[in-house]
Amino acid sequence: MSRIGKQPIPLPSGVKVRVADGVFTAEGPKGKVSQRLAAGTGVEANDNVVQVTRQSDEREARARHGLMRALLANAVAGVSKGFSKTLDIVGVGFRAEVKGRELHMALGYSHPVVFSIPTGVDVAVEKNTRMTVSGADRQQVGQVAAEIRNLRPPDPYKGKGVRYSDERLRLKVGKAGSK
Repeated sequence: MSRIGKQPIPLPSGVKVRVADGVFTAEGPKGKVSQRLAAGTGVEANDNVVQVTRQSDEREARARHGLMRALLANAVAGVSKGFSKTLDIVGVGFRAEVKGRELHMALGYSHPVVFSIPTGVDVAVEKNTRMTVSGADRQQVGQVAAEIRNLRPPDPYKGKGVRYSDERLRLKVGKAGSK
């Protein structure tokens, strides 16, 4: 058995799960997340516990077993607590603000950068330079945060740009320090 796959997923109060047509759906206070089940895996839900099973003992089936358990645990955690990523904007004159479902940013370009926020994800801006991307789907939150960071990645010489708040940046020395 997979060490991760055989662990049961506890269901917090207020979370409902449903399995139909090969799709696992978790619904809770933070929203609704659906996850398609991999071939050869099954789900048993009873008494506030979800158990992931597999049909065969082949190498690929064992690998998918742990993966499916982790994805379903993320879905359950997302609808109960939610996920968030924090980004910092570093640079003189760099700022952001949310207008409706759009994120307007000044990132040192000659034009303002407009990023449309997808459904299922919320973006909050604090003090014009700190953004919090939050939602129920862990993959979608991480993808949106990565797309926002990719609009102006941190400069390796000065450190200006959009970075994760827990990201440690090693600055390069530059021309004057190389002699």
